[in-house]
Amino acid sequence: MSRPDKHGDVVGLVRSCVASGNFTDTTHAEQRKGQRKITRLEIVSVLETGYHEKKKDEFKQEHNAWNYAIRGKTLDKRELRIAVSFDEASKMLIITAIDLT
Repeated sequence: MSRPDKHGDVVGLVRSCVASGNFTDTTHAEQRKGQRKITRLEIVSVLETGYHEKKKDEFKQEHNAWNYAIRGKTLDKRELRIAVSFDEASKMLIITAIDLT
């Protein structure tokens, strides 16, 4: 199986998915949100206003998909990195949320 190309406009695709509600949390993301006390509203805020942190992107062989890193600040200035991926139907999957503050 060949490695898929990375999306050209990750930020545009992320914002489109957020605007249309075309996204869901993975089980891992749900666990991490609870452990790190990160709310869905904070995640959405970062996805709407953050930037693509390309050096943190990672190819996941087991899923044959790219995980993309979006980094930004919440309204209360909390710095987060959100890892997202996309399924075959271009639905965005929230992989994890990391508190960088």
